[in-house]
Amino acid sequence: MAHFVIVGAGECGARAAFALREKGFEGDITLVGTEPLAPYERPPLSKGGSDKALEPKFVASLEYYQEQSINLRLDTTVTAIDPAAKTIGLSDGQTLAYDKLLLATGASARNLPGTDGTSHRIRVLRTHANAVALHAVFHPGRHIAIIGGGFIGLELAATARMRGADITVIEGLPRVLKRGVPEAIAEAITERHRLEGVDIRCGQAIEAVQEDADKAIVRLAGGEVISADLLLVGIGALPNVALAAEAGLAIDNGIAVSERLETSIADIYAAGDCCSFPLALYGGRRVRLESWRNAQEQANLAAANMLGEGAEISAVPWFWSDQYDLTLQIAGLADEAVAHVRRDLGDGAFILFHLGADGRLLAASGIGRGNAIARDIRLAEMLIAARAHPDHIALAASTVKLKSLLAA
Repeated sequence: MAHFVIVGAGECGARAAFALREKGFEGDITLVGTEPLAPYERPPLSKGGSDKALEPKFVASLEYYQEQSINLRLDTTVTAIDPAAKTIGLSDGQTLAYDKLLLATGASARNLPGTDGTSHRIRVLRTHANAVALHAVFHPGRHIAIIGGGFIGLELAATARMRGADITVIEGLPRVLKRGVPEAIAEAITERHRLEGVDIRCGQAIEAVQEDADKAIVRLAGGEVISADLLLVGIGALPNVALAAEAGLAIDNGIAVSERLETSIADIYAAGDCCSFPLALYGGRRVRLESWRNAQEQANLAAANMLGEGAEISAVPWFWSDQYDLTLQIAGLADEAVAHVRRDLGDGAFILFHLGADGRLLAASGIGRGNAIARDIRLAEMLIAARAHPDHIALAASTVKLKSLLAA
């Protein structure tokens, strides 16, 4: 009987295991994860100011893994892959043979040079254990400094502020979310944080970071010194590719896979945060996405192709962020856009449509309270998938339903 092994017991790996069963695979499935906890969702770790946010949101119960005959190996590290022998080595000394292998190894938080993110005063967020340690310091009277004005830094700023801590965000670029969203949305996010009392410092180079028994100390290039009870580092993530690289798999901003999630070595697949892939919707350019939805979609796609279905990546990239009462959503890739059209939806909510040189809709970015933008972003996502060239005036007019543009 065939044995499929999945390395990485996160959202992507767990859902791939269940997808294999849903598609009728009756062979053995082993899911190996380094953390002691069963697979859980990571987005809640940086969002929400209540203690309830610290309760892991498990992908499934332990009993369900047993019901589905999925061998869940937790607190176990894969030490090596031998593609010729089709085996993997485990940290407990065991060797597992596989017929097909899926790498869903995810990504790791990027550390400041000279730090590892685990010291008493300088931390990163990636795991549930990280989140528990951080929330222990998110209290009134505590000062938290955050390096990085990207999504993770700002979500943590909102979370810590809602729990009463004083927050300073330090960003080296001229504005927050420089690589992620248009300036108008970044301005709306910045204003919301400042209304909550968050001190956002942009265009600030860091000269040195140190810690003592009581404080973390950040020295800025201009000479200013910021002292904090905790320094949070939110400067992005790095794909976990060491295992794949040592096994001889091609690496290109992650484990390089085909449009079917196949790696450069037969019978080994990769999915989720750890891999880069060609996206036909954008001319076959290779991208790597770190998002909850992408992990789910590629889990299903990987399962399908491990079973020989030959399905190709077709999904539109999508991302969201919750900060206070605001929700930000992005569909598509906007970096090659040459024109932008704004649609105001009332109560401060709006969507920016990003169009290419030929008028094709490439992406849509929106912000608003609650679900104010959700429906229109979903319709924009469908327009992007259809490679639509919508009328600019119609896009801007909130009286024109996007559904009518889709029908056209």
